[in-house]
Amino acid sequence: MNRPSAQDSSTRQVDLRERWVLLTGAGGGIGSAVAQQLADAGARMLLCGRSAQKLEQTLSSLPGAGDRHRMLAADLTTSAGLAQVEHTLRSLSSPLAALVNCAGSSDFGLFAQTSAEDIERLVATNLVAPMQLCRIALPYLDTKAGRILNVGSTFGGIGHPGFAAYCASKFGLRGFTEALRRELADSAIEVAWLAPRATRTAFNSAAVDDLNRALGNQSDPPQRVAAAVRAMLCSKRMRDRAIGWPERLFLRINALFPSLVDGALRRQLGTIRSHAHGVHAAPAAAYSPQSTRKEHAL
Repeated sequence: MNRPSAQDSSTRQVDLRERWVLLTGAGGGIGSAVAQQLADAGARMLLCGRSAQKLEQTLSSLPGAGDRHRMLAADLTTSAGLAQVEHTLRSLSSPLAALVNCAGSSDFGLFAQTSAEDIERLVATNLVAPMQLCRIALPYLDTKAGRILNVGSTFGGIGHPGFAAYCASKFGLRGFTEALRRELADSAIEVAWLAPRATRTAFNSAAVDDLNRALGNQSDPPQRVAAAVRAMLCSKRMRDRAIGWPERLFLRINALFPSLVDGALRRQLGTIRSHAHGVHAAPAAAYSPQSTRKEHAL
């Protein structure tokens, strides 16, 4: 018999087999990859998102889709959507092993050209909805080994020009995660934050992809983020994690010496403005793959 490797023993000490995991944003690029990783680990997935069609696509790709997993089409920015989630959690036959808040919305453009509606949408999607979902899910989490993982962004630790409202929402989610972890420190429920860098999904607009190329920013496939989610949920103790180098270095520098990052970003400001200029000039259109406003289905 093969003995487990050192990597297996260090990253997979929590068994997710036959345990329920609630995943938001399950119809998006990262969310669908996370669902696949956790289902492969044996978890029973409760897939949550706005689009029933996208959830069906994710569900059909999972092993044992018809029997093992469930989907819930709901808008978590509404009280009706949150009530749907609570009703579903109440119907589960066993406690929730983990909540993974993966849904998110992004908007690239100069802040002076950002509409009040866009600001409200970003904060509702990226901050208020995850907070409300944590509040609802807490009574249903396994009191002996429950876990909450909030998927944020590198921009939850670095304020970046062109993403002011997005950064504000992700900074808020990171602060909430930290506070909730400390509030639950005397319980067996663990709370952690994952900060991916740029990821190659439809979440990015064409303007954002162009900006990343112009600045030489690296981006990851969604499977890398999904693997990090699985490793964190399966580890003996969850720790906050940021993905990518030099992004982890920049986060440390920004925390200790923000003026250095101020200077670096100021030198890039012309490039950022040239890509952001005019992206909000046209009237807001319906969501499309070419829109600068992108969101994972909640």
